[in-house]
Amino acid sequence: MEIERINDNTVKFYISYLDVEERGFSRDEIWFNRDKSEELFWEMMDEVNEEADFVMEGPLWIQVQAMDKGLEVTVTRAQLTKDGQKLDMPDDIEERRRMFSNEDGASAATEFDEFEPVFNEPDTKNLEYSYVVTEVDELIPLSRRLQYVPIETALYHFEGKYFLHVSFDEILHSDDDIKDHISVFTEYLQGSPVTIHRLEEYGKEIFKKDALANVLHYFG
Repeated sequence: MEIERINDNTVKFYISYLDVEERGFSRDEIWFNRDKSEELFWEMMDEVNEEADFVMEGPLWIQVQAMDKGLEVTVTRAQLTKDGQKLDMPDDIEERRRMFSNEDGASAATEFDEFEPVFNEPDTKNLEYSYVVTEVDELIPLSRRLQYVPIETALYHFEGKYFLHVSFDEILHSDDDIKDHISVFTEYLQGSPVTIHRLEEYGKEIFKKDALANVLHYFG
């Protein structure tokens, strides 16, 4: 886990999904299991406290951003006035803030009566995904199943494997559509953190567009 101390009241840390799994948690647990997400969060905060000397006192504002390979978490200790009133956070944090505190302002690590989930469900507004296969033929069953679904796909060869990049249109596809389609992709393929930018720069382009349709046409 990488830790960066921003200032006296703010610390940012990054944890990879591999690190999450090595700690005994799965991705599904941290997104959908409240108890597990809280357990992971406080485990990480204990480590932050040890390495960055960030004391968890009073309300905390938490901003969690899902990255390709892990999670970036920004924790800001709310500043209190002399009479114990909380000061508002800056606008950039305010929009996506999460508060972890109890009513009397005691350490948030000791009670969870007013505790909100640390992690929300993955943002369905993520419209791009990558998947990896060893051989192009592995894409044929998926191509047949989705041949009438309007999804933009591209295929690249990179580091000895084939990468299918998938793009959803937020106008054509609702959040529920995206979830349903992703479940189909994960049924057939293994997800990959490799971004389209890396594939375009270092990979060999096989099909720049309509990859699934072309796979079905040329290999099916």
